[in-house]
Amino acid sequence: MSLKIRLARGGSKKRPHYSIVVADVRSPRDGRFIEKLGTYNPLLPKEGERVKFDKERVEHWLSKGALPTDRVHRFLDAEGIMKRDPRNNPQKAQPGKKAQERVAEKAQAAEDAKAAAAEAEEAAKAAAEAPAEEAPAEDAVAEAPVEEAAAGAPAEEAAAEEAPAEEAPAEEEAKAE
Repeated sequence: MSLKIRLARGGSKKRPHYSIVVADVRSPRDGRFIEKLGTYNPLLPKEGERVKFDKERVEHWLSKGALPTDRVHRFLDAEGIMKRDPRNNPQKAQPGKKAQERVAEKAQAAEDAKAAAAEAEEAAKAAAEAPAEEAPAEDAVAEAPVEEAAAGAPAEEAAAEEAPAEEAPAEEEAKAE
C-alpha cells in the first residue's frame, strides 16, 4: 500500500482550510484517510500559526515510507524535517507554441515591409536620376485639359449655387436698415 502525506480540503467556497493527512494514494483528495497529522489555513498571516502539525507523527509516517506531496514537502522543509531541493524549469517563462508562431509571423511581416520600403526607395531614386522622356510628358499635358473640363462643370455649378446664398443675407441687411 502506497502512502502519501497530503492536503485534504475543507472549508466553504473561497474560504479554504486544509487538513494534513496520511492517505492511500488511491483514495480521493477529500476522501478516506488513515490519520490526520495537522492543519493548514492559507487565510492566516504567514508569520502566525498558518501551518500546524505533529512532528513526531509525521516522522513516524515518513519512516514507514509515506511520501509527502510538493506542498507538504515545503512545510516539512520550513520546519527542518526534510530537505527539499529547489526546482528549476527554465522553459516556464517561455511563451507557448502558438505565441512563438505569432511572433515569428510579425517578424517576417516587418522584414517584408522593410524590404518593400527599400525597393520603393530604390525605384524612386532610379526614377529621379533617369532622364525624363518627352512622350509621357505630352500625354500628361494632353490629359490635363480634359480633366479640367470635366471637373470645371461641377465646380461652376457649385459656385453658382453658393452665390445666391451669399447675396440673400446682404439683401436682408439692406431691408433691416
